[in-house]
Amino acid sequence: MIEVQDLTKRYAGHTAVDHVSFNVGRGEIVGLLGPNGAGKSTIMRILSCYLPATSGTVRVAGRDVFSQANEVRRRIGYMPENNPLHREMRVREYLRFRGSLKGLKGRRCRDRADIVMEQCGLSDVYRKVIGHLSKGYQQRVGLADALVHEPELIILDEPTIGLDPNQIRSVRQLIKDLGQNHTVLISTHILPEVEMTCGRVMILHQGRILAADTTENLQMLMSDRGQVVAEIAAPMQDLKLCWEQMPEVEHFDLAPAEGEYVRCSLVARDGVDLRLHVLTVVCSRGWPLRELTRSRHSLEDIFVRVTRPDKEEEAS
Repeated sequence: MIEVQDLTKRYAGHTAVDHVSFNVGRGEIVGLLGPNGAGKSTIMRILSCYLPATSGTVRVAGRDVFSQANEVRRRIGYMPENNPLHREMRVREYLRFRGSLKGLKGRRCRDRADIVMEQCGLSDVYRKVIGHLSKGYQQRVGLADALVHEPELIILDEPTIGLDPNQIRSVRQLIKDLGQNHTVLISTHILPEVEMTCGRVMILHQGRILAADTTENLQMLMSDRGQVVAEIAAPMQDLKLCWEQMPEVEHFDLAPAEGEYVRCSLVARDGVDLRLHVLTVVCSRGWPLRELTRSRHSLEDIFVRVTRPDKEEEAS
């Protein structure tokens, strides 16, 4: 759906996007994650034909955004960060107006307005003036606007900014539902946003993509030594001997826990998942086991690791 190759955008004395390349397949929900000023909105404006690039190529649904901009616009639904709604209009009136601007006519325009109101949970407020709605409902109107012409690709720039927790959960669920029939690209600097809605994440920092993969694969890269924590009721010396003799364990730490239990922190050799090995040993020796977990890095850990300057990493 999206093919970006060597994309660069320079302003006077500043490079906002620096030789970025990535692809997004049809039906994916992909998050573009980065701090403010990382270049996320610039990339989205270029994809949406609002902003020309300095160099590079960008194609959406096989169409070039520079030479075939009108064809690309027909295939994109774009909701910018500052949702530019006509707040003096009523919801249904506004969506029909926006549908007509996007090429829908007559009954088709009216039907599409009704469909996206139902899809975005706006049917109960269709007669209300947009400016009188809550921030959450106004975001829903923006999403309905992006969807009204049945685009193949939906681009959402900071879709939950300024919403309260209940509104955020509602919009997140709506985005997940959209992923069943559309390709969705989300820009955000909010880490849980990507973790809860996206199948894949691209981490952008200072105009460059530093990592691009599923959160699960990024966690595996971060946890390449595969640490496992187990709490086992067994003599400390027996556990020490057991882990020393297990070839899959690179090193380990033991510490007393509550009661007769010992907390074992085991680091695997060559990224092996130790849980099955630990379970086999525990069952064969009849040792009680009350915890067996593989440590997982949060998206925040991954983000900090890949965006931290090398000198900071060395200093730590």
